[in-house]
Amino acid sequence: MSVHAKALGLAILLACTAVAQQQPSAEAILRRAIELHQSGDIAGAIEQYRAYLKIEPKNVMARSNLGAALSRSGRYEEAIVEYKRALEIEPASLPIRLNLALSYYKSAQISSAAAELSKVVKQQSDNRQAIFLLADCHLRLGENQKVIALLSPLEKGSPNDKALIYLLGTALIRDHQPERGQVLVDRILRDGDSAEARLLVGTTKLNAMDASGALVDLRKAVELDPQLPDVYSYYGLALLTTGDAAAAAKAFGKELESNPNDFVSNLQMGVLDKQDERYEEARAFFEKALRVRPGDAGVRYQLATLDLIGGKLDRACSELERLTRESPQFVEAHVSLATVYYRLKRKDDGDRERAIVQKLNAEAQARQPGAQGK
Repeated sequence: MSVHAKALGLAILLACTAVAQQQPSAEAILRRAIELHQSGDIAGAIEQYRAYLKIEPKNVMARSNLGAALSRSGRYEEAIVEYKRALEIEPASLPIRLNLALSYYKSAQISSAAAELSKVVKQQSDNRQAIFLLADCHLRLGENQKVIALLSPLEKGSPNDKALIYLLGTALIRDHQPERGQVLVDRILRDGDSAEARLLVGTTKLNAMDASGALVDLRKAVELDPQLPDVYSYYGLALLTTGDAAAAAKAFGKELESNPNDFVSNLQMGVLDKQDERYEEARAFFEKALRVRPGDAGVRYQLATLDLIGGKLDRACSELERLTRESPQFVEAHVSLATVYYRLKRKDDGDRERAIVQKLNAEAQARQPGAQGK
């Protein structure tokens, strides 16, 4: 080898060594990511965590920290990906699973949040944060009996826990157990008038078909705390039931300003838009409601009726057939399915559905008070 070649090789080696020395180590990158995270530079922390994980992809702590930084930035879907990757490495980590559940919760993927929280609660039956979040998820999903089963065992040991009382009381009232629910309302009222108590009382009256009485309490609840979750949605229901659709729409809109994923308000706004023949707007509200409560029969029915209105008969037919199989007492679904069959020239099927409707209506009439004496 010539002297020139040897010199060139030495120069390249020295240059590579210098570059390597200039490159920060993996540990230095991780330290920098944590420093940025702690100082509040979340964007910088995310960049550094990602750089570190390219070198050390199996580091659970860094992966979880990245998820936390993404979640703090409101990038919940990305956070979910990172928490899932962390759990693949360390599946027994309950803190990571809880953080995954929180990201699902904050991104309105309530069913997924409930599934993860159930796993946490199964392993940590005394984790009150997980218990209360799971109860709230069940409440948002309309699973009132699950809330009651989850919180009732805690009631005796925490008779003055306002969060527990409110969640359990709400579930009992929505599950049409007003007597037991009233006991919890009275506990709240001991501390004076409150938006929470007024909301529970108003909901009780709505369930008892006393819409005018409910309106008084729910209006007061709005005045006391307009930021209370659900307060505008139930106020809107009372307004709607008493015939003031315009004011109800405003109330539902108010709820959605603070809670864009409120199930009741999205569903009712969809219904109002459908009635006013704003079908695209209605579909958007229904689809959002369905994301909050996947599989909800009422929302699926509304979407099927939009398909019926839009002439998408095959799609409407498939969904209505599924609904009537799953909920054979769903009269409106049978009525709409009969209409679809007739439009598809399937007269025999339409006649069969019409007969089912007549039978269900007759059974409902027979259950009415005084029907036996007629």
